Amino acid sequence: MHDAHQAIDLPSLRKQKILLLLERDGKVTASELVEHFAVSQDTIRRDLGELAAAGLLQRVHGGALPRPKDTGKDFFTRVGETTEAKRDLARLAAERVEDGQIVLFDSGSTTLQIAQSLPHDIHLTVVTPSPMIAIALADHRHVTVILAGGQLNPATLSTGGHEALRLIQSIKADLLFTGVCALHPQVGITSLHFAEVAIKQALIDSASQVVAVTTSDKLGAVEPFVVAPCSRIHTLITEWDAPGVEVYEQLGLEVQRVMVQ
Repeated sequence: MHDAHQAIDLPSLRKQKILLLLERDGKVTASELVEHFAVSQDTIRRDLGELAAAGLLQRVHGGALPRPKDTGKDFFTRVGETTEAKRDLARLAAERVEDGQIVLFDSGSTTLQIAQSLPHDIHLTVVTPSPMIAIALADHRHVTVILAGGQLNPATLSTGGHEALRLIQSIKADLLFTGVCALHPQVGITSLHFAEVAIKQALIDSASQVVAVTTSDKLGAVEPFVVAPCSRIHTLITEWDAPGVEVYEQLGLEVQRVMVQ
C-alpha cells in the first residue's frame, strides 16, 4: 500500500490530484480523500486548507467544492459585459412568456436582458425587486409593472427588506425568471450576497414555474449563501456546449440548450 501511494503522497502532487478529482466530480469529501491517498484526516484537512487559501477551491463541511466563478462584479459592469450568448439565452427565455401571465423577474443582468427581449405588444403583470427591469418595461403599454420597494442594494441594484418581502409573498405568479450567481447540482442555487437570499427564496415560493437562465460558466460553481436546491427549478436554459448538463436532467430539470449564433 505504501509503495502504491509513495509518489502521490508528495504534498504538491497530492494537491494537484485533489484539484483534478474536484474538476472531474464537482466535489470532494475528506473521508474519500483519506481513503484514496491513504493518509490521515489531518493531512487532508491541511491540504484542503492550503488549496482554499490559494483560492483554488472552496472549503465546506466535510470536504470541498469548486471555487466560486463569480468575482462579485457590480451590476453595471456585468451589464456592460453582456455577451451574444447571454442575449440568445434571453431571447429563448422570453419566448416562454404568454399573454395575460403574472411574471416575476429576479434582479440580475440576464433577467434584465430577458425583460428587454419581450415584445412590446405583450399583455403582462410583472413583479420585480429590480428598478432596472421596471424601467426597461416602462414603455410597454400593456405591461403593468409592480416594483417591490425597499432598501436598494448598490451592488446588485435590487431592493430588499420586509416591505419587498411581504409584497412578493403576497403574489401567486405563473412564472419566475430567477437570477443565478452560481448553480451546483448538489448545493443548488447560491448567491454572493446574503441580503438577497430571503428575496430570492420568496420569489421561488411565489411562482408556479421557475426558470433559471445562465451561461455555462456559472454551472458547477458555488457562492457562499444557499438560496434553494436544484429541485426548486423547473427549467434550466443554458448554452449548447455547457459541460455536465446531464446531471441537471437526472435531477428532474427540463434543460434547454441554445446554439449561440
